Amino acid sequence: MFDNYPKKRTALPENFQRIYNEHYKNNREGKTSASSMSQKMERWLHKKIAGDVKGINNKSTLEIGAGTLNQLQYEQTQPYDIVEPFTELYRNSPHLNRVNSIYSDISGIGPEKTYDRITSVATFEHLTDLPGVIARTCLLLNENGTLRVSIPNEGTFLWKLGWKLTTALEFRIKYGLDYELLMRHEHVNTAREIEEALKYFYSGVRCSCFGLNKKIAFYLYYECSLPKINVAEEYLKTNSAIG
Repeated sequence: MFDNYPKKRTALPENFQRIYNEHYKNNREGKTSASSMSQKMERWLHKKIAGDVKGINNKSTLEIGAGTLNQLQYEQTQPYDIVEPFTELYRNSPHLNRVNSIYSDISGIGPEKTYDRITSVATFEHLTDLPGVIARTCLLLNENGTLRVSIPNEGTFLWKLGWKLTTALEFRIKYGLDYELLMRHEHVNTAREIEEALKYFYSGVRCSCFGLNKKIAFYLYYECSLPKINVAEEYLKTNSAIG
């Protein structure tokens, strides 16, 4: 099922590499008109993730792809650990003092660590090692814990139309470059692939849509329970390059 993993990113031309870090950070921080508008829409993603901790502050949490730590604007629960390889994103965040432990990769978290909830906002579409990461979440959850994932509806017409009419136009005006090349480099997984992987490793998978249905939606949210521990362990054992 996962023969095409780990995936390889398409190479970025040199002119894209020169502006990549600047654009990536500005986009994550909402510093452009298009990214600011996107962040307003993305509040739905953050609020869905935080739905289980309203008025609760004692659920241990691991966030995968924490970025600028903007999820911490929506929840107060502790302790809070993160997985984020790009230190530049969170270095100056006002929320950094609320983070307990920081990991550059989920594989660096020892088996003695477990969490009540594992979360991720707009990250799973970027993961070249998607099944390996999901398998590891199964082993890091406490009993009755949940994996809570929100993603853009990558691979659908509505999602592509949305960024083509906003971010792509702004990117073309500012840099004179084709934004689609950057999207192909960044978004290596479609929403359908992510859902299939979640269902492979979890028995309980519930989906909510920011839109009419899975085909006509900008964003999707998944709440995953009942991890298939044996399946996850077998996958990581078999795929030693991942595990």
